[in-house]
Amino acid sequence: MTDFLTPPATPSAAPAPYRRRWPALAVILAGSVMEMLDSTVTSIAGPTIRAELGGGTSLIQWLGVAYALAMTAGLLVGGRLGDIAGRKRMFLIGAGGFVAGSLLCAIATGPETAIAARAMQGLFGACMIPQGLGMLKEMFPPRELQAAFGAMGPVMGLSAVGGPTLAGWLVDADLLGTGWRMIFLINLPIGLALLIAAIAFLPPGRPAPGVRLDLPGALLASCGALLLVFPLVQGREYGWPAWTFAMMAASVAVFTAFGWHEVRKSRSGGDPLIMPSLFRKRAFLGGMATGTIYFAAFSGFGLVFNLHLQLGLGFSPLRAAVAGIPLSVGMGVGMGVVQAVMRHGRKVLHAGAVTMTAGVLGLVPALDSQAGFWQLAPALLITGIGAGLIMGPYFDIVLAGVDPHETGSASGTLTTLQQVGGALGTAVLGTVFFSGLSEGPAAISDALWTVAAMIALTFLAGFLLPRHVRQGGTRLLTDRRGRMRRTSDRFWLICANPSRAGVGQRRPPPGSEGRPARDIMPL
Repeated sequence: MTDFLTPPATPSAAPAPYRRRWPALAVILAGSVMEMLDSTVTSIAGPTIRAELGGGTSLIQWLGVAYALAMTAGLLVGGRLGDIAGRKRMFLIGAGGFVAGSLLCAIATGPETAIAARAMQGLFGACMIPQGLGMLKEMFPPRELQAAFGAMGPVMGLSAVGGPTLAGWLVDADLLGTGWRMIFLINLPIGLALLIAAIAFLPPGRPAPGVRLDLPGALLASCGALLLVFPLVQGREYGWPAWTFAMMAASVAVFTAFGWHEVRKSRSGGDPLIMPSLFRKRAFLGGMATGTIYFAAFSGFGLVFNLHLQLGLGFSPLRAAVAGIPLSVGMGVGMGVVQAVMRHGRKVLHAGAVTMTAGVLGLVPALDSQAGFWQLAPALLITGIGAGLIMGPYFDIVLAGVDPHETGSASGTLTTLQQVGGALGTAVLGTVFFSGLSEGPAAISDALWTVAAMIALTFLAGFLLPRHVRQGGTRLLTDRRGRMRRTSDRFWLICANPSRAGVGQRRPPPGSEGRPARDIMPL
């Protein structure tokens, strides 16, 4: 008999979206901006910091290298720590540690304490940044998620341009007699406000069950990177003793041990940081080579360009920062062009390499004693356009050569290589520049020709990549309807949140290898 008092069953309604999601988005953006600004400030303030703290010229390199290496180590486990301990908790720990590191940078009394504080900033930044994208997907319904992600692209782009300029202005302004220390002190009120807002607005979240860390793998990868970079930075000042070459050789052994560990962990059913099957893919190996060389060239170029402007041409920090704006503008133009020519695949990347090389070599005659903003702007603009043409299609081209179930791990590994490449570029090109500094203009000329050679190697390594982007298969970031987001947004999101792109992604469940992936990033 029918019970007329019982209402008919209705489909369960979707849970209501998080009520404070828009203020929470502002908190996440503020944290990402704070980290991105500090990742670039020492390229402008480095000479001023060294002039006060003393130490060798390698201090300027270490201020960037220590941050990048610590960020690399943290990104290998940062995303999983959020899954284990809760994303809000890890965001608060990361933000608090980042602010504490900023304070230690500001009160540093010597090179060693400054370098250690920069490493602390990088490590805690890697704990904070990966949590943002995961919380966004938890908070926003599908119809609003695109708008939330879209807000990150222009904000991060403006931060990349504004970071060096703000640093230059703060150093020149010498507010309250603090000089360069204000570039770190400014994080204290910003960070305190960020912590208060994070406590108030971020969703509480829950730890994810069954997630495990691969700490031995992260330690092996980090040690391998340090063994390679340390002698590249310090070898010049020590006269290249035998131990510097021994350390570089040892780095090869440690990276080999890392590969063996990842294979062993995968075979035993664990969660490796990198899926070992990727190392049998020509596209992935070519992508690693292409990306590492390119990021090294781009990061190292930014360092030696700013050093020459200040140490060689006598520019103030602010004037040096303003002089570099055309580079960022050109990169934005290049990224915009990519959207229209993506179908041409690796030809776009090759065109970018040729364009960037022409721009870099165009700076060789421009960087003389009479160089000013308008003399440098054309070559910098061309260099930036070339860089954008390389970076724009890079991920999509590489990921076209891996299987769908490998894409998360591959994209995360490639984005983590940005930090490794940046550290290598700072080490190698900084060493080339300082080796010729006593010879005047020859220092920047040698460095620029080295950058051009590295971009030429990027061009050659590009032939290992797939010819075209996979149609409908490779999606680095997709919305719930499977639509590709704009290239420029994708670029800035990856740069701001690399570890959420899949580093250490858990193994796919049995039988899922052949199914297409809807969301590549494990948010």
